Amino acid sequence: MLVHVIEKAQQANIGAVFVATDDERIASLARSVGVDVYMTRSDHNSGSERLAEVVQDMDCDIVVNLQGDEPLIDPQAIRAVIEPFKENPTLSMATLAHPLLRKEDLHDPNVVKVICNAKGFAMYFSRAPIPFPRTPDLATPLQHVGLYAYQKDFLLNYANLSECPEGQAEQLEQLRVLHHGYHIAVSVGAFHCIGIDTPEDLARAQKLLTQKQSTHFTPPSK
Repeated sequence: MLVHVIEKAQQANIGAVFVATDDERIASLARSVGVDVYMTRSDHNSGSERLAEVVQDMDCDIVVNLQGDEPLIDPQAIRAVIEPFKENPTLSMATLAHPLLRKEDLHDPNVVKVICNAKGFAMYFSRAPIPFPRTPDLATPLQHVGLYAYQKDFLLNYANLSECPEGQAEQLEQLRVLHHGYHIAVSVGAFHCIGIDTPEDLARAQKLLTQKQSTHFTPPSK
């Protein structure tokens, strides 16, 4: 799975690709395919904190956090997550979402949902059904894609932000960003990826990879 993720990152062709980990097994696999590896402390509470440790001395402006459980991520989606920074250079952070594919996913806590405001910024992320369909079919639920891009300076500051109760309760690191008043831009498109959270997800991903199918991509709406 990790090798597939590395290959997708390389195919995006937006900059240097490296693996940040505190696990020598992961590091060994990454090195075996020729990717730079940075060993980090083991006490980080999130991937964002781990990245902040690695990039503090790097010469870069934007950092993309592609998690190791996204073997079917489309390289075009990786490129798309940095697009909001071109329109808003002062933006702190960006991510992706797509319309929910299956009705049952609305109530699946492994599927993270997001609500955005009129300016395309995230209002809230949750494992709960949001918006709750009290009036059915009135709003289109959006599924969050666990891919993040940050301004380097913001990422370094993120590690200093205190945890928030909502983020700890939901186990969603991005809620810490909203809690402290920062914006997260959300590009909405057909970024239909399969994050691996359950054995069922793994089986679906393995089937698609065997069939050599790729995720479908549509440029985000303006």
